[in-house]
Amino acid sequence: MSHVFHRHCHQALPTIASGSGMYLTDTQGKRYLDACGGAAVSCLGHHHPAVLDAIRAQLEAIPYAHTGFFTSKTSEALADMLADFAPETINHAYLVSGGSEAMEAALKMARQYWVEVGQPQRQHFIARRQSYHGNTLGALSVGGNAWRRAPFAPLLMDTSLIAPCYAYRDQRADETAYEYGQRVANELEAMLLEKGPDTVIGFVAEPVVGATAGALTAEAGYFTRIREICDQYNILLILDEVMCGTGRTGRFFAFEHEHIVPDIVAIAKGLAAGYQPIGATLVADPIYNAIANGSGFFQHGHTFMAHPTACAAGLATLKAIQQDNLIDAAEQQGEALKAALSHHFHSHPFVGDIRGRGLFLALELVADKASKQPFSSTLPLVKQIKQTALENGLMCYPMGGTIDGKQGHHILLAPPYIIKQPHIDEIAEKLRITLDTCLPH
Repeated sequence: MSHVFHRHCHQALPTIASGSGMYLTDTQGKRYLDACGGAAVSCLGHHHPAVLDAIRAQLEAIPYAHTGFFTSKTSEALADMLADFAPETINHAYLVSGGSEAMEAALKMARQYWVEVGQPQRQHFIARRQSYHGNTLGALSVGGNAWRRAPFAPLLMDTSLIAPCYAYRDQRADETAYEYGQRVANELEAMLLEKGPDTVIGFVAEPVVGATAGALTAEAGYFTRIREICDQYNILLILDEVMCGTGRTGRFFAFEHEHIVPDIVAIAKGLAAGYQPIGATLVADPIYNAIANGSGFFQHGHTFMAHPTACAAGLATLKAIQQDNLIDAAEQQGEALKAALSHHFHSHPFVGDIRGRGLFLALELVADKASKQPFSSTLPLVKQIKQTALENGLMCYPMGGTIDGKQGHHILLAPPYIIKQPHIDEIAEKLRITLDTCLPH
């Protein structure tokens, strides 16, 4: 009997032993090609020497110091580098231990901003259906995934949800992609007018939706309109790049593709490539200045925030990404991976859509391609695909509830940025074998 409280109490997992580059190896000697980075985390692959050296050096110097007493060289340097990557209006990073913490901090930071500027009546968030922003109660409250919310609904704060930008499912035959994007973006304005703009703190969204909807990108012009509405009605734009940020889409920030700048943005998974747990909430100058020139104290905090060793790993990761041109690699290899997926699955009877950006891609599975009818939600497809892929030596990230939290299935791929063409070919081939095994013939 395991004394670990695992995610699933009745699941027998292989035990990890080691990793190198694109591969992980279990204690039985079986190798797995990591095509999902765990959960879009391992952007540098496994056993990166420069990151390991940085962690060792920091452990020798000082592993941990509480931020109520000290700052550290690594946290200051990491924040400096993040500010360099960010638009010129974003110059401060609140360093935490993961994505849920980063989003929780973003929500509280946004609320405190309005309190500091004398508008305490603002207490409401607007977000999107089929979004996911973390598992803490605040982050879960602004998430729009019905399945994840359901057990904890009585504990969650009230959030208004509008439609996602999901053209594959929701674009009408009588509208262009641009018109569709504008239509669903304008739902934000309608919701603001319904709630009263001066009661709303901000709008929360993932620039590319990750686990819940499978690498779902918005139509061109959608986020431009969202930014216009936020500015017009004076609410904050809070972007969740926990999964899609840190270079994964072929830009350091996914919002760069949309030619907008948020007021707050959260990053995490790829920030230290899995070598240490870390996240960051990056904030625009007006918000930071309102707090700094007001109470001077952000009423929030975590024991392990700005952890010196985690920051050392994050700093080394960003240096590796920059020095090895891995953001460009994510864009180029993402195009190659998408081309391979299209080649193998464009005509596949059960693959309805192939989508995403950079090395953040997904296949949406359907029971009928013409009607886009999903497979029954009662089928154990997610479990079967994940297990069969592992048996084939492939790690991928299948998920159910793609359409509405109950219906629909997709497979998310988010491999390390060091991927090469042989790995791409291996992913496509092993995924083909997996789907042939798991789907009807």
